[in-house]
Amino acid sequence: MLNTLTLMLLYQLGGELLVRLLGLPVPGPVVGMTLLFLTLLARGHVSHETREHVGSFLQHMSLFFVPAGVGVMVHLQRVAEEWLPITLALVISTFAGMAVTAWVIKAMLPKGADHAPGEQA
Repeated sequence: MLNTLTLMLLYQLGGELLVRLLGLPVPGPVVGMTLLFLTLLARGHVSHETREHVGSFLQHMSLFFVPAGVGVMVHLQRVAEEWLPITLALVISTFAGMAVTAWVIKAMLPKGADHAPGEQA
């Protein structure tokens, strides 16, 4: 498990470094996890050890949201002042995400299929 955690933290560090060096408007952990994803795609497989420990990380996924929650609390006054644009952005992005997901699922279904595999017609 230590190797998997170290790997994730190294990719997060790499993401943070790239964001700071290039001045990207994206959080470092997002860039780091994208780099990790691209690495796994390039390798074509996930190591047995990493696959074995991912479940433990998913069980504690809420811990990854603590820094974001702290950030909201630190900037609570700004959130209160700009609640309408924040709410609109959340609602619109949620519906956009659902629409894109539905479009991708529909595009991936076999041609002529009116329902998902395993679903009763």
